[in-house]
Amino acid sequence: MNLIFDFVDIVCPGDPQDFINHPWPNGVTDIRVIDEAIVYVEFDAKVVGARDLVETGWGTPVTLAPLRADPSLEAGSKHIRNMGCITLLSTILTIPVLIMAWAPLPKREIAYGSASLALATIVQVVIAGPFYPRALKSLIFSRVIEMDLLIVLSTSAAYIFSVVSFGLLVSQKPLSTGEFFETSTLLVTLIMVGRYVSALARHKAVESISIRSLQISTALIVNSVGEDEEIDARLLQYGDIFKVVPDSRIPTDGTVISGFSQVDESMMTGESGRIEKSTGSSVIAGTVNGFGSLTVRLNRLPGNNTISNIAGMVDEAKLSKPKIQDITDRVASYFVSVVMAITIITFSIWIAVGIAVRKQGGSEATIQAVTYAITVLIVSCPCAIGLAVPMVILIASGTAAEKGIVFKSADSIELAYKTSHVVFDKTGTLTTGNLRVAHETYFTKDQEAIRSVLLGLVGTIKHPVSVAIFTHLKAHVATPRAVTDLKALTGKGVEAKLDGATLRAGNSRWLGLSNDPRVQSVLSKSYTAFCFTVDNSLVAVFGLEDSIRTDALETISNLQASGISVHILSGDDDGAVRTVASRLGISDLNVRSRCTPGDKQEYIQNLLSQPLSDARRFRAKKPKEPVIIFCGDGTNDAVALAQATIGVHMNEGTDVAKSAADVVLMRPSLAEILTIIAISKKAIHRIAFNFGWSFVYNVFAILLGAGAFVNARIPPEFAGLGELVSVLPVIAAAVLLRWTAI
Repeated sequence: MNLIFDFVDIVCPGDPQDFINHPWPNGVTDIRVIDEAIVYVEFDAKVVGARDLVETGWGTPVTLAPLRADPSLEAGSKHIRNMGCITLLSTILTIPVLIMAWAPLPKREIAYGSASLALATIVQVVIAGPFYPRALKSLIFSRVIEMDLLIVLSTSAAYIFSVVSFGLLVSQKPLSTGEFFETSTLLVTLIMVGRYVSALARHKAVESISIRSLQISTALIVNSVGEDEEIDARLLQYGDIFKVVPDSRIPTDGTVISGFSQVDESMMTGESGRIEKSTGSSVIAGTVNGFGSLTVRLNRLPGNNTISNIAGMVDEAKLSKPKIQDITDRVASYFVSVVMAITIITFSIWIAVGIAVRKQGGSEATIQAVTYAITVLIVSCPCAIGLAVPMVILIASGTAAEKGIVFKSADSIELAYKTSHVVFDKTGTLTTGNLRVAHETYFTKDQEAIRSVLLGLVGTIKHPVSVAIFTHLKAHVATPRAVTDLKALTGKGVEAKLDGATLRAGNSRWLGLSNDPRVQSVLSKSYTAFCFTVDNSLVAVFGLEDSIRTDALETISNLQASGISVHILSGDDDGAVRTVASRLGISDLNVRSRCTPGDKQEYIQNLLSQPLSDARRFRAKKPKEPVIIFCGDGTNDAVALAQATIGVHMNEGTDVAKSAADVVLMRPSLAEILTIIAISKKAIHRIAFNFGWSFVYNVFAILLGAGAFVNARIPPEFAGLGELVSVLPVIAAAVLLRWTAI
């Protein structure tokens, strides 16, 4: 039996430990304390429902705890609050230091210096303190030089220099360059402001694209006495029937059992028009009902519905690390090493310039060189390089989800713009999958008996061909005949036993009937042939036809116009496949029919093994590897989806979590393949801009800080302003992706 775990948070009636030690109700699998008065209860929803558990599980009703916030938003909010408090404290401590350094106050160097020393020390220890263990841990244990090391070196250098300078001032041996405690304090504060702004922008982006926010908190169920009752949506359980009133959001996935309406599914599937819903239609959690009322039977609990599944996959994509991020990390590591080398060179050059050119004394030249070296360290601190990739991936994955495209990994966003081949399954992908029986022939007198047996044979099989046969036969046969030892054979058909006879139904190749004249007559009309045999004797053959999706021709034309090669792989018969290919303008060389799942895998492997050879790529030193998108509806396509560079599952229901694909389309639109490529291209362009901006900023800022320009330099005390100058354009480039036309 499949276990379906759900959970509720309840207010503990008494001591939490006593509550945990109390005998657990049937179906409860775990109880944990998560707060002083709140416990987390996990249970098997197939054994006990949430409402039954809360109302009667412990003998007396218990109280639900307040609803938890979206975990990603809750963690982000907490981080923002902490960052805000730290930044505010740093600002409060820094402002007096700046006033004493820059304001036209009476000259009291010792008094002001003492106060500045105290405030700067607090900033260095309390605010900048956490940077030290992180930098040293990465350096010692991971052997990685991170940006935090630059912050530690620059702030420490400015602080230590100022302490030494102030000490010499107190001892009546002042340096030509006095202390500048404002440099270390302002730098730390500006770094905190920059990181706070980055965190706030990221949080707002996550908040604006949060899929979980579509989940409503209440549901209107039909209770045991037939009355409407509003309950907390967390208390929904299997067997429930709920109502959806006009202009309200649907609480969870289900099937309509009565009523008629039109539902806006744009927030989940990207479909702009309203979709008609009537008896038998599926409805999706989070979508908005229109003018009518619907009565719905629950199919999925709120914790396992479409909203939860999509949100989980989007979270995984945001947290996954694309290959380009590894490059970024290596660049950042080398960058820190280069900056440290430039700092040493700058220090050495300015000592030489001071002594040889400006005829300064050794101590004076050293002090001047130290200020330039510190400035170089400070202007290099901003973390724009570190933000270049993750901010864009975050926005891109969320924007795609709003359009009904769910990226399950960041690698797909990184690679899709380089697509060289798109391989389509036929049935249910290029065609609607709504097959209908256009021809049927029986080779036995008792047609009704054959129909009854065949109805029992295909009744539980969900392949589009079997569904079409079942629908056709159901209109003629009242009851199916029960069969035994039923087995569905991927890429072949279905097999069973009946009174000792072997029943087989499926494609003509598996049954060895491809050359049978009775089957050939069906294939010659470009129908999909479905054969039924009893003890290897053909008793019936059906011809099925399908309709091409309305957007298929335009999508394939656009792909081909972009230089992308389009292919069809299908398990269907040759005539049916080539007819579709001809209508869509796909070359016969790129079409394969009668494919098993293994044949599809082999074809894709062959494409992957062939380097791209067009003129533009051939000039490259190393031929580039092809990037292949395979798009299928999930029926018999798991192997091909996994084999392709990017597997795209065209989803038409609510089960989006079980696919082996890298990308899930929430609506059956082939045009979304173009959107996937466009989102990837826009994201990569922004990542490239971020890298470019980071490079230009750092080159210019380091040269300016090192004194490479005549009569132009950045004083150490103002060098920290570079944090905002560097980071803000990177954040803006990422956030604007959300409003870019795609």
